Amino acid sequence: MGRNLTMMTDFYELTMSQAYFKAGKKDEIAVFDAFYRKNPLDGGYGLMGGVDKIIDFIKNIKFTSEDIEYLRGTGQFTEDFLEYLRNFKFTGSIYAVPDGTPIFANEPIVTVKAPIIEAQIIETILLSYLNANIMYTTAARRVVEAAKGIGIMEFGARRALGPEAAVDASKCAIIAGCVGTSNVLAGLEYNVPVMGTMAHSLVTEADSEYEAFLNYAKAYPNNCVLLVDTYDVLKSGVPNAIKIAKEYLEPNGYKLKGIRIDSGDLAYLSIEAKKMLVEAGLDDVKICLSNGLNERTIKSLILQGAVIDSIGLGDNIVLPDKARVGCVYKNVAIKHGDDFVSRIKVSNDAAKAITPGFKKVYRFYERETGYALGDVIALHNEKIPKDKYTLIDPLNEHNTLTIKNYIVRELQQPIFENGELVYNDPVLKDKQEYCNNEMKTLYPEVKRLENPHGYYVDLTKKLLKLKKELIRLAKEQKVEYDIDMTLGKRL
Repeated sequence: MGRNLTMMTDFYELTMSQAYFKAGKKDEIAVFDAFYRKNPLDGGYGLMGGVDKIIDFIKNIKFTSEDIEYLRGTGQFTEDFLEYLRNFKFTGSIYAVPDGTPIFANEPIVTVKAPIIEAQIIETILLSYLNANIMYTTAARRVVEAAKGIGIMEFGARRALGPEAAVDASKCAIIAGCVGTSNVLAGLEYNVPVMGTMAHSLVTEADSEYEAFLNYAKAYPNNCVLLVDTYDVLKSGVPNAIKIAKEYLEPNGYKLKGIRIDSGDLAYLSIEAKKMLVEAGLDDVKICLSNGLNERTIKSLILQGAVIDSIGLGDNIVLPDKARVGCVYKNVAIKHGDDFVSRIKVSNDAAKAITPGFKKVYRFYERETGYALGDVIALHNEKIPKDKYTLIDPLNEHNTLTIKNYIVRELQQPIFENGELVYNDPVLKDKQEYCNNEMKTLYPEVKRLENPHGYYVDLTKKLLKLKKELIRLAKEQKVEYDIDMTLGKRL
């Protein structure tokens, strides 16, 4: 935390910024939205993450003398622009959906309103943080949901793409509902529980499995969890664990806390291991399962009747299959005088026609049940009625839903206002509680793994009309649809 990452930007962000500077537009206020086009992991939702990283980045943004010298050495920048960068600071505003909030495709999750150069320079790292942290948080929550109350320990550090990614994944896993992490640095930085048992190397180093178990029991008699699959779970590992319990732990006033199985047919082995433990009078010994588990294999294990008290899981949080989130960052408005002029990008692919304008996102909740009914994207100065509202599918205007008796909530919160941090970022424990409560607002059909129900993310009539008009203007001018357009429309 506290690291200056200002230079972690794409080179074209700086060359474009010099173009703005030379055109006299450095003080022009622009609005950019960050969003993704498809829910991650082929699921029914995403889960917000990365607000803390964005805060830390903006607080420490600064071009150092060394940075300026490096940029001068590229031969691409003039001295007056380099002098501007030397005195650079972020003076704009950032609005974001809080970490742990369910989010959906094509809705703004972060909005930046700032002088155009400031908004442009922060694009790369903002997207980098969002893409990574949303991936980790979403993947972890899918596992937590599948486990149905079984505690998940995050063990992914060694599979992560570098130390910073490992710590971020551990943090996001805690937000998503994991009970602890094996990552000691994450435990130190975020004050979260660190957990672990042993690895196979402790067993293979010793002359026998029994000797390894005994050494570990002597070192940790109050928290003895033995890894029983190094040689043979049922013929060696569990019998030796029982012997340690009976011959060392119990005579000295301790109890075997648990065993971990990390390979093989986990359902069968856990069931048979439990039988052996019960027969030995060790009914309260817990069974932890690991070995590349994901939300689908956990669901399958539960259906097979596997005995599971806890799960160790890492690979499919730090690097899940189909992991790409694909957040993008698009210019949606430019301020002219007191008005915001909308900007749009159009494409042959209808899904890539962005929603223009300076906007806000609202979520409707059913008053009686608390379930989320849908989201609506509105222009920033629109008022949302509190008695009755009709949600309109932007891709099929005949598909509507009129709702009543609801509570409406604006999703994005101010993070920075005019360059000043105005958001009190919660501690991880509070983010986890918030996330758990937010996930309870989603209908089960939205959370299911296979063919999740589509969640409503709609546009107000005014915004839908604006979008259609800008697309029509683009077509009338016979523009190339695969390039960014700067058609303007006042709100």
